[in-house]
Amino acid sequence: MPTDSDMIVDRRRMRRKLTFWRVVAALCIIVAVIAAGAVATPGGRSALVGSHAIARVKIDGLIRSDADRVAALERLEKSTAPAVIVHINSPGGTTAGSEQLYDSLMRLKAKKPLVVVVEGLAASGGYIAALASDQIIAQQTALVGSIGVLFQYPNFTDLMKTVGVKVEEVKSSPLKAAPNGYEPTSPEARAALDALVKDSYAWFRGLVKERRNMDDATLQTVSDGRVFTGRQAVGLKLIDQLGDEKTAVAWLVSEKKIGKDLPVKDFKLTPRFGDMTFLRTAAAVAFDAFGFTSIAHQLEGSGVVQAVDRFGLDGMLALWQPATAN
Repeated sequence: MPTDSDMIVDRRRMRRKLTFWRVVAALCIIVAVIAAGAVATPGGRSALVGSHAIARVKIDGLIRSDADRVAALERLEKSTAPAVIVHINSPGGTTAGSEQLYDSLMRLKAKKPLVVVVEGLAASGGYIAALASDQIIAQQTALVGSIGVLFQYPNFTDLMKTVGVKVEEVKSSPLKAAPNGYEPTSPEARAALDALVKDSYAWFRGLVKERRNMDDATLQTVSDGRVFTGRQAVGLKLIDQLGDEKTAVAWLVSEKKIGKDLPVKDFKLTPRFGDMTFLRTAAAVAFDAFGFTSIAHQLEGSGVVQAVDRFGLDGMLALWQPATAN
């Protein structure tokens, strides 16, 4: 008869085998989802844009530094797509992210004809991106402009006095970590921030003047931070033409000799297998189904952290937002 020790050994052996096959099954599910995602997701379809289609690129929402976007635009540079139409609907974002996007689009424009279509909004950093094109088209009621730079920070000094909280600090120099929001901003710190904003603003204005071939008087008019409708922007040389994607295609046909019968297909700026969020979700479900609950929770939690991080914008902003009533 088997002893208690033999039964314990057998149970441990069975548990190890069960764990092994659970891992194998989870990995098989994840591999299957990846394979399906490569075929079915928009990122997988982006490779289908070739010599028989004009590539459509969409820039939506807040703009910030994005290595995946840079890599995707570099792939588009090397593709056989004969031309690119960039749709922009963005209030802007960080100045660094907007500059990065502008530089990527400029490199792309050096290889292929590129035209920008403003769908609803190309303000601040969104307009910086649009400047990469030699032809900017916008709808009549689209909003364009907001040429300016912003540095915002909260100041909790009065609130901290009310609740009786004081932050102590030791720093190497008066301007280190200034402003910090925990004390009144010193004149020296405000002057340093003012210099940063003015320098970036001068760069933005210079870019507009150069790319739009604009005289000083017109530049002064358009660079006071306002947005303009598409109808206004034509007369101010902020855009070249009113219209939509069909207008962009017509311009490519007439000015760049692109075939008039070519379709326009989406080229996604997400990673090659798409957003990858679905992979993390699928992996979490697989691990949870096979008993690895802690791993599943970690995978799900990483999605929450990334979602929250999307709303963090560090540095100076080239961003437009309508004022709200108090």
